Amino acid sequence: MSDNKNLHITSNSRPLRERVGLIVNGINAATAVTTVVAAEDAGVRQIWMSQPPNLPDVLTTFAAVASKTSSVNLGTSIVPTYPRHPLVLAQQALALHDIAPDRVRLGIGPSHSFIIEKMYGLQQSNPLSHLREYMEVLRMALWDGKVSHHGNFYNVEAELVRTAQIPLLISTLGKMSFHMAGKIADGALTWVCPIPYLLHTGIPTLRSSAVTVGRSAPPLIAHVPVILSDNRASILEAGHRYLDFYAKIPFYANMFSNAGFPIASEQVIPNVLIDNLVISGNETTIEKRLTELLGIGIDEIMMSLVPISGMNEDEQQAKLMHLVGQLGA
Repeated sequence: MSDNKNLHITSNSRPLRERVGLIVNGINAATAVTTVVAAEDAGVRQIWMSQPPNLPDVLTTFAAVASKTSSVNLGTSIVPTYPRHPLVLAQQALALHDIAPDRVRLGIGPSHSFIIEKMYGLQQSNPLSHLREYMEVLRMALWDGKVSHHGNFYNVEAELVRTAQIPLLISTLGKMSFHMAGKIADGALTWVCPIPYLLHTGIPTLRSSAVTVGRSAPPLIAHVPVILSDNRASILEAGHRYLDFYAKIPFYANMFSNAGFPIASEQVIPNVLIDNLVISGNETTIEKRLTELLGIGIDEIMMSLVPISGMNEDEQQAKLMHLVGQLGA
């Protein structure tokens, strides 16, 4: 198990642009590679990509990205665990590490039943227990190069040709996942979680859990949607288009309720929650808000652009890249 003390300490002492990453859309792998190359040129230091079930493979895309870049760090948020055996994921991660040594962080999570059971046709039972066991096998494979594991979900006896101490992060939504992350993970990845919920529930749980096993708390990386606009109507339209989907997912709806933003029967995000989740405004306003968040307990931020309808999305993305690359300059 990783102690990872330095990861938490240094995350708060690094320059701002080292602590803010950009989420890149993976709909087209070739386009994603071009986008990441442009982001690195703009000064972006951290790229994140997710792995929806209907999009190209993120680790394959990152391998192509790694061959075209030299310094930008690459993180997954997240790779679902159920469709990939942990040994297979370890092999993929090892290949990526070979191409981009010390530039990879591997975020994993159980995903949701409507994806795992309805789309993949797999049984999703005890997702947190499954995640814990998955993490054990994955860490042994990557960090030790040897696995001897016989559990409830996996029986693995294997050796890899070499080790790679790739940081292993897990998705965190409910209190129990923050508790688990504090004990076993190298980072906690959130998604559309209100900042007050992270400050009053997520981070305290992460820290107190870490103390129980005698380690420093791993960093919390908060997902923040960004809208480059001051127009209230445009912000709400874009916010609903991006966020209403999550109101229909039970785990998210429950988290929103626990955070003080209950979802009404029509299953749409209330405007007050959009105001809480989304950073909007011009570049100066957004930079100020990012600086505030990184000063009140959030270790890192991964930003996703929420484009405004009727405006050139590439131009909006370029503005966001420039903003991130120049943070703290």
